[in-house]
Amino acid sequence: MEDCLFCKIVDGTIPSAKVYEDEDVLAFKDINPQAPVHVLIIPKRHISGADKLKRSDDKLLGKLVAVANQLAKELGISETGYRLISNIGDDAGQSVHHLHIHLIGGKVLNWDN
Repeated sequence: MEDCLFCKIVDGTIPSAKVYEDEDVLAFKDINPQAPVHVLIIPKRHISGADKLKRSDDKLLGKLVAVANQLAKELGISETGYRLISNIGDDAGQSVHHLHIHLIGGKVLNWDN
């Protein structure tokens, strides 16, 4: 999508601090981290949010979560715990309308984070 911030990150127009990339998925550090570990995991294909996923996207969604779990291990937060969040829509706080999962950890989390 032409005006999507995350699509521009995928195509390299906007730089990011990548921590994972394959043919379907990109993960990069959040520019405004809410915890010591705050990574965004996105599909490279534009999907505006989790509410727009189709049954044909089941494998992709599973891969996003698997990448998040792998990164949690690699970043040293899998043993102490972490949070996976996907906001859907403006009222939920979705500021970029490209499906993404926040991987957050590295400290004790409460609901104010």
